[in-house]
Amino acid sequence: MTADKKLTHLDAQGRADMVDVGGKPVTERFARARGTIRMQPETLRLIREGNIKKGDVVNTARIAGIMAAKRTADLIPLCHPLPIDAIGLDLSMNESDSAIEIIASVKTSGVTGVEMEALTAVSVAALTIYDMAKAVDREMRISDIRLLEKRGGTRGDYLAEV
Repeated sequence: MTADKKLTHLDAQGRADMVDVGGKPVTERFARARGTIRMQPETLRLIREGNIKKGDVVNTARIAGIMAAKRTADLIPLCHPLPIDAIGLDLSMNESDSAIEIIASVKTSGVTGVEMEALTAVSVAALTIYDMAKAVDREMRISDIRLLEKRGGTRGDYLAEV
């Protein structure tokens, strides 16, 4: 493994270690992630029409994703707690695939990136959809959660190939 590709959360002995970001400059950071939850067409119809008994699935999932992004450091070991400047969650229904696509965008001015916050927002939004609709469809599948884009920081920008 080259020096620029070393695992930053391991110390010299291979033990888990929280990275010291104290000397890094504050810069604007941005990350965007996406994921999909596939379901039966009838389930998607019930969600679209607002007929899931637990309530408004899409808005509840949006709120859950935003809350999760803000709590990422409480959920994932070794993540730094970050001041979040903005979180956007877009949930769109794809009728042809019988799915909901979730895209999260997170921005901060800080010393470390917000990739984990964006990925966490997508994951928890998808889990919320599953939880709210599982009574009618236990075969829903959460998939394709990935980082789409990252900007800022010393490692530079990243843009996923489509």
